[in-house]
Amino acid sequence: MKILLIYKSKTGFTERYANWISEEIDCEIVNISNIQSINIKAYDLIIYGSRIHAGRIDGLDKVKKLNLENKLIIFATGATPEETDYIQDVWRNNLNQKELQSIKHFYISAGLNYERMGFLDKAMMKMAYVMLEKKKDKSAEDIGMQNSIKKSYDISDKSKIKPLVEYIKSL
Repeated sequence: MKILLIYKSKTGFTERYANWISEEIDCEIVNISNIQSINIKAYDLIIYGSRIHAGRIDGLDKVKKLNLENKLIIFATGATPEETDYIQDVWRNNLNQKELQSIKHFYISAGLNYERMGFLDKAMMKMAYVMLEKKKDKSAEDIGMQNSIKKSYDISDKSKIKPLVEYIKSL
């Protein structure tokens, strides 16, 4: 099976996971900025990986326009330590009902890197933190979110790609 892994990475976490995945499976790997030079139709399977940014999977709309039908697998990286209701909402907001059933998707926790973020991203994160700080009657998820966006951290771990790699190897 001929596999292409396309990734988009702003702070480096998704690129790290993309490289780890490519070490485990036989695939070509390319940054999304270079896909115009790739014959997508020559591949049996396309893996797309990117970060979750403001509830959206960065660059996914561009990939979905490639009409990959049942050839697409998605992984999304983020600062949330585990798959939560928020991550389930992200999937529902980024994939329609048919896509949720037909496109295999994986969440991989990675971390947060303020040092590699742009000004707007930093400002948005600061606003989210302040809003959570002021919120009364915080839920456990609110507290977890507030703690997870307080400062930079790296929880990426190669072992977290195992479910995705196992799924691909089972095809």
